[in-house]
Amino acid sequence: MYRTPTHIGIIPDGNRRWATKNGLQKEQGYEYGLLPGLKLLRAAKQRGVKELTYYGFTVDNCKRPKEQVSAFSDACCKAVKLIEDEDVSVCVVGNTKSPCFPQGLLSYTERHPDNGKIRVNILVNYGWEWDFKNGWQSSEIPRIDMVIRWGGMCRLSGFLPIQTVYSDFYVIKDLWPDFKDEHLDEALKWYSKQDVTLGG
Repeated sequence: MYRTPTHIGIIPDGNRRWATKNGLQKEQGYEYGLLPGLKLLRAAKQRGVKELTYYGFTVDNCKRPKEQVSAFSDACCKAVKLIEDEDVSVCVVGNTKSPCFPQGLLSYTERHPDNGKIRVNILVNYGWEWDFKNGWQSSEIPRIDMVIRWGGMCRLSGFLPIQTVYSDFYVIKDLWPDFKDEHLDEALKWYSKQDVTLGG
């Protein structure tokens, strides 16, 4: 058995690279990231994780070509619909006043009591500068114990800088659409060996 983190942050990177690798247009990769998100949620619940925060897309991501922006926006909407059927408490956090925020997700931006369900936060059109300049909009998301990033890049990319101040950071080289349960198990085993002191 291993020590399970209460709250895990997920950076699902590599959708575009996966699409190119598989002979698809870059924007087609986001659709293939939906099922992995659902699989991860189910695996995390089975392993006793109490809260997950997924990085949907950022304010900076909206600078990409419009077909890509449309694709990852649609993917986030589909992801929320899939996840809410899993008996979870879902909350979307992001800049709702921007035209890049999907209007179909506005009803998910209010936090409701979790009633013992696993909490799932999804960052949609999120930006750390926006967060700081607007009264810390992500304040209801608690401290994150561990961040797992797919795609091999070793950076946070603006992912909740306050909540991740003491997070352990685990990088997986495989691209996000190639997610498998073993990725989570390997990360959890690694985390259980870390010396979590929170600065003490």
